[in-house]
Amino acid sequence: MLDIKFIRENQEKIKDAIEKKNISLNLDELLEVDKERINLLQEIEQLLAIKNDLNALIKSAGNDEERKEIIEKGKDIKLKLENKEPQYKIIKQKFEELMVKVPNIISADTPIGKSDEDNIEIDRSGEIPKFDFAIKDHIQIGKDLDILDLEKGTKVAGFRGYYVKNEGVSLMMALMMYAVNKMIEKGYSPMIPPTLVKGAALFGTGYFKGLEYDSAVDEVYEVASGDKEADGKDSKEKKFLVGTAEAPLCAYFADETLKAEQLPIKLCGYSQCYRSEIGSYGKDTKGLYRVHEFMKVEQVVLMEADTEKSIKMHDAMLEISKEIHAELGLPYRVLKICSGDMSAGKYRAYDIEAWMPSRDGYGETGSASNFLDWQARRLNVKYVDANGEKKHVFMLNNTVLPSPRPFIAILENFQQADGSVVIPEALRKYMPGGISTISKK
Repeated sequence: MLDIKFIRENQEKIKDAIEKKNISLNLDELLEVDKERINLLQEIEQLLAIKNDLNALIKSAGNDEERKEIIEKGKDIKLKLENKEPQYKIIKQKFEELMVKVPNIISADTPIGKSDEDNIEIDRSGEIPKFDFAIKDHIQIGKDLDILDLEKGTKVAGFRGYYVKNEGVSLMMALMMYAVNKMIEKGYSPMIPPTLVKGAALFGTGYFKGLEYDSAVDEVYEVASGDKEADGKDSKEKKFLVGTAEAPLCAYFADETLKAEQLPIKLCGYSQCYRSEIGSYGKDTKGLYRVHEFMKVEQVVLMEADTEKSIKMHDAMLEISKEIHAELGLPYRVLKICSGDMSAGKYRAYDIEAWMPSRDGYGETGSASNFLDWQARRLNVKYVDANGEKKHVFMLNNTVLPSPRPFIAILENFQQADGSVVIPEALRKYMPGGISTISKK
């Protein structure tokens, strides 16, 4: 969410962002509603001030006639308030509904485009493997090695369900342990955050497209069953499953004012993730590439409100992802995300993709995003700078590693002619007995 003062003063920039991000919003309508909101608020405040003055005059009235006259004026003020306050409530609701749709501005180096087809490749590294045998996809490899069962997954969990088995479990957990330890080495504090959260955490980080959860557009699972509060009463709070640790990590600081010396705060979170994938109907329907639940290690940074420094931090976060892919021996490329492929809150974004032989192309394994203060305003996270001024922090996030897609890339890139899979050296210390291959039993 942006500051309304900033919006008023930068109307052309906001209109430009609305157009380039393909956002459905009439900024002029928002500004008119804003004026109406302010006018009604001022009228109400004036009426309340008069009401308070009249209350004081009643006490000091010299006689009954004077008191009666003041009371009649008070009744008139009360009627006006009863008329104006509902009007204000309606216009305030409309204002808030429009405000949450206002997109962040985009960085000067963000490519301009309509969709993911307009993203620009800016880096590529690693040699794409050449095979002298007929390759298998991860589905067949997983079945042959008895480390993956999609049939039983579908039977038990439904579409996109899966079981990881035997050495596959060790490999997937090795990816997670490697990622957590890598981030600790890089100076990030580890957390296992809650994955069942209140709506405020998801609204605050931009995972609700409107003021409230909308199952038709938000790729989030709402928990239908009721809950109890500490006193045993039924909870009125709606609960949701997170699609990334980003949401609870950022919300950890909601409604707090930090000190400048605490910044930057660098966190990494390990969590289970849940995504409804309603916007991806018909895409990647086989295998592990697009699933409803998976594990992921995420990095989040809260830092001072300095745009240039945030760009440097953003690039540094991406460098960690590149280093991880290189250490795992995965050929990868980096895309700079275009305006039309960015969500409303992003100022600047990258994707990193690993080579996946069965796709004969690259598949996304992570994304790095810089939101400036867009998320912090929704979550009300501030800090006091060196001059004693309160400002909203800047928030950035990046995927360290998700569990399924690097798992796919490892199985497919490191498959051998005899059907075995070589485990990347960086992961072997996390495997039982330090095994270097997964072979047929």
